[in-house]
Amino acid sequence: MAEDQQYPLHECVFSGDLRKLSALLRSDNDIAKKDKHGNTALHLAVMLGKKECVHLLLAHNAPVKVKNLAGWSPLSEAISYGDRQTILSLLRKFKQQLRDTMGERRPNLLAGLNKMQDFYMELKWDFHSWLPLVSRLLPSDLCRIQKHGSSIRFDSTLVDFNDMKWERGDITFLFNGTAPPNESLIIMDNVARVYQRIRHEETECEIEDEVDNLMSNDIMSAQMSTKSITFTRAQSGWIFKEDKHEMVGPFNSDYYIVNGMVLESRKRREHLSEEDLQKNKALIETFTRGHSQATNGSPEQTPVRRESLPPPPPCNISWEEYINCEPGKYANLGRPMVLKESARAYKATVAMSSDFPLSVEMLLSVLEVIAPFKHSTKLKKFVQMKLPPGFPVKLDIPILPTVSAKVTFQQFRFLDDVPEHLFEIPTDYREDPDRFPDL
Repeated sequence: MAEDQQYPLHECVFSGDLRKLSALLRSDNDIAKKDKHGNTALHLAVMLGKKECVHLLLAHNAPVKVKNLAGWSPLSEAISYGDRQTILSLLRKFKQQLRDTMGERRPNLLAGLNKMQDFYMELKWDFHSWLPLVSRLLPSDLCRIQKHGSSIRFDSTLVDFNDMKWERGDITFLFNGTAPPNESLIIMDNVARVYQRIRHEETECEIEDEVDNLMSNDIMSAQMSTKSITFTRAQSGWIFKEDKHEMVGPFNSDYYIVNGMVLESRKRREHLSEEDLQKNKALIETFTRGHSQATNGSPEQTPVRRESLPPPPPCNISWEEYINCEPGKYANLGRPMVLKESARAYKATVAMSSDFPLSVEMLLSVLEVIAPFKHSTKLKKFVQMKLPPGFPVKLDIPILPTVSAKVTFQQFRFLDDVPEHLFEIPTDYREDPDRFPDL
């Protein structure tokens, strides 16, 4: 079969043949199939501005999170194209697909938690940066994690840390595995003595706010290249070298150097105006001069919604020209790209211990609960790599292009008797559905 005939959905999108596309989607065609450039049919529909094709593909649950060879998702391409309604449709579908995935994984997650013995664990985060001024301002966090049956209690001194914003506090996440999914997650502010149920679905206003944020900031693609990562034993001693062994808390550990850890960052801004660029630059300069962007809970003014951009010039590339290009080397299909790429190598170490009583698989089950919040997502991705033998009791992981974290498992002990009240909302706490507006 000729290469241009292997992707009937893609070809229909290129030609804008909505009737044929609809017929193909009703038959046995893989809607998630990638072409030689890594693009799905939804990628092409977005880049070419074929709105009817976009809506038809989304109606058939085309995946929104999938990335092409260059690391861009259909949502990234929609932001570049600049049609607000298309961005909104893809964002809604992405959130729905995320909820569906979590729902499918929930039974296995709960089964894994129930099989584990109850435990108490302490996890220390120390954030640092190669930028001296930034490093001086970064927070640290001590997390206490307790497990009882299929429930998790997660105590933290850091409300959130994302995009150089954070809020100090004393908060607790409670995950109740026996409760219905829409009631299983609660966050408590132990200073204000209030709690908030974490909604599974955002309000229309919150989604519109997110669209405004996406349309006014760089399109980012940052991923850790894991193909070239290797581990070699760290050495100690000045003259007589030997493999490095140290105690990490109570755990005897072997140290390894992580080689080839590279954070590849891509940044696109063809959709931004000069005014946008100046505003974003001013925010970064404010932070690096020593002003933290910690939130203070003050109400914000109602934003003016971003309007759609004028569409880019029509694409004059044929399907045959596109599909016969070398992989990833096709001509631009949408708005002319303004791209900045960078790659930064990270010098990192990891301490592995066979004394740690929890397995990596068990840790991943716990992180499945807390990873949707905070920086735990990065830790989850790291421990999913093929690590040396043992458990990673101390490791360095990149969080942002300029920020890394040293993560240390300081304590761990199994528990025979866990007080039930630790996994319940205190009776003197009142419900405040607006305490954590981003959750």
